[in-house]
Amino acid sequence: MVSNLDGGRPLKPGRSWSGRPPPVHAQAVLYMTASALVVFLAADVMGPATGITGTASVAGLMIFSVIGFLALRYLHLYPHGAFGPANATTTFRAALAAGIGGIVAAALPSSQAPLSSTLWIVTGVAAVFLGLDGVDGHLARKSGTVSRYGARFDMEVDAFLILLLSALAALAGKAGPWVLMIGLMRYAFVLAQWLIPRMRGDLRDSWRRKLICVLQGAALAVALMPIVPHALSAPLLGLALALLFYSFTADVTYLLNDRKITGEA
Repeated sequence: MVSNLDGGRPLKPGRSWSGRPPPVHAQAVLYMTASALVVFLAADVMGPATGITGTASVAGLMIFSVIGFLALRYLHLYPHGAFGPANATTTFRAALAAGIGGIVAAALPSSQAPLSSTLWIVTGVAAVFLGLDGVDGHLARKSGTVSRYGARFDMEVDAFLILLLSALAALAGKAGPWVLMIGLMRYAFVLAQWLIPRMRGDLRDSWRRKLICVLQGAALAVALMPIVPHALSAPLLGLALALLFYSFTADVTYLLNDRKITGEA
């Protein structure tokens, strides 16, 4: 999983400088279509037995459509001639996240806790999502298609899933509303970058940051298991939030005190 603070500044749309032929967009659309078919046909088949409603599937498709639109909008920043296996993997992970997003969207109006069978499905999907984490980066390096676009795509998908799992944890009564802070903290950092120029610098690579980010997803996935009671899930998620807060505090402190950013001698 990409670290919590590895950039938040928006990619700026503009004209392509790479001279890349249009087929890369067609490849992206093909991978998006295939990912949507796999995820949402599976949801339709399993729906009756797992409590996943048609409303959830439709909402998930709409969410994935928005993700796809944004991915295509900024594809001109991708410097390679093929969409590549790394971005294809990230696209599939985005479809998985959108499927969970549909479940959240369907549950929000009534604020009802998802069925146990639905939570088991979410836990399984989250496990697949997390299991593929890092695969896209490995494939990008192996295929020579490493790019800022791919890294940002991966990071945004990771952050979105964490937000969705946090919302489900709150809806399922696994913790209080404070658990939403796990998913919202990264977006709060992005907002701070917009408002405070001194926070727009680059962070040094950090295993601490990466490890804590992975722990957020793992903790949420475990807490959402129906067999894990509130007495265990709440402390687990509280620990995850504390570690995340520590990570953000360390990185924000670094950015605010970096002399290269502040312009000090």
